[in-house]
Amino acid sequence: MVVLLKRKLYWLFILSISFQTIHAQQKEQYNLSTLIDAAVKYYPLIMQKQALVNSAQANVTDIKHSFLPSLNVSDEIVMASANQLPGTALPIEILPSVSGGTRAANNWQATSTNMGVLYSEYLLADFGLKNAKIKNAETFSNVQMSDLQRTIFFLKASITQLYLQLIQTQFRLSAERLNIERYQYIFDLIKSLTQSGLVAGVDSSLAKAELSKARSAYNQVTGALFQLKNQLSFYTGIASSKIIADTTSSTNYLPKILPEAFTYDSIHHPLIDYYIKKRDFNIANEKLVSKSFQPKILLAGSTWARGSSITYNDQYNSLTNGLGYQRFNYAAGVSFVYDLFNGLHKKDKLQISHFETEAANFDLIQEKMALGNALLQSQDAIRVADDNLHELPIQMKAAQDVYQQKLAQYKAGIISLIDLTNASFVLYRSEIDYIDAMNSWYIAVFTKATATNNLDLFIQQIK
Repeated sequence: MVVLLKRKLYWLFILSISFQTIHAQQKEQYNLSTLIDAAVKYYPLIMQKQALVNSAQANVTDIKHSFLPSLNVSDEIVMASANQLPGTALPIEILPSVSGGTRAANNWQATSTNMGVLYSEYLLADFGLKNAKIKNAETFSNVQMSDLQRTIFFLKASITQLYLQLIQTQFRLSAERLNIERYQYIFDLIKSLTQSGLVAGVDSSLAKAELSKARSAYNQVTGALFQLKNQLSFYTGIASSKIIADTTSSTNYLPKILPEAFTYDSIHHPLIDYYIKKRDFNIANEKLVSKSFQPKILLAGSTWARGSSITYNDQYNSLTNGLGYQRFNYAAGVSFVYDLFNGLHKKDKLQISHFETEAANFDLIQEKMALGNALLQSQDAIRVADDNLHELPIQMKAAQDVYQQKLAQYKAGIISLIDLTNASFVLYRSEIDYIDAMNSWYIAVFTKATATNNLDLFIQQIK
């Protein structure tokens, strides 16, 4: 196939070599790898995804540190009255605590109190909650990393597709230029023959119209080329005026590629891996939900000191007497905490998580189906393009022979200008068809490369 492809591409090289040589001398040319490297470093969406990866990784560290023992130090100096009655009250956030001061009547004299507390708490047993939280954070970090890789994959694919279109358009521009040169030659020939009285003057007008039509087509392709450059500039940050696809490294349309080398890799494919990581995250989230409703056993300890301007026998002293510490205490204990309604809450939360996991699994199946379908379509497209590339060189050679024959016949006055322009159009159409067929072949191979996770190999071979 390589030999046949080389023979097929020979004529296209003849068409484009003049265009390549002129522009290669004027501006720097960019190969596909260079454009992709520039895009990965420049495109803000990639930097945003990287920042999300960094955030997720920092969250893993934060989750691990959250299970360290807590150690709180506090000190409080209060000036207040001290009136109390016997009895019990449930804790209310806005209800201050009053110690002592149980007497027959209220005493509004100000008192001072100073209390310093050192309190530590450690989750002694959580029945798997710690590991579940860490696993959940790690799987989310994996999702973010996989999303970054998926975004880079999409960016590479977009740049590659634009690059192939840019190559096609540059060669199309070369073909349009050759078409203009043919009609310019015909127009100059007719002017010469008209002045000699060998042909009618109307031929000159018809040739001029065809020349103008060819120039209009050239202008349209030039506009399409500018749009492609602007799109590449959007992704890469390179000025559009500086972007020219590198076609000087090959004497053909593009370097030869063997699509048979693209073996299917479903395990490491970025598009599949992303949905696998999402499913793993949902599974880890289910486990976290389950562990979140387990009992907790806490180990707690505290020591505190207190001072008051009221003595033990209810005597009120100076406010400064309460600023120092007068009494010292300590405490240590183990507590068991469990909400008796956790079973109901756990069931509800697990049902939500289960359906999220099920949805993630369907996403994975859908993506595998889409890639499998893309692979089948690309293989069919490659076969069709191969068949066309066997026929088009024959068509081009025949069209060139017919054009040269018709040109000689027109000079001899045997045929009309319409016959000559028809032959010129057939040759032009053959050149365009060949360029389109080559682009279709590379697009089909590119599609297979993306479907089989061989995009990097495709890019390496293109460069």
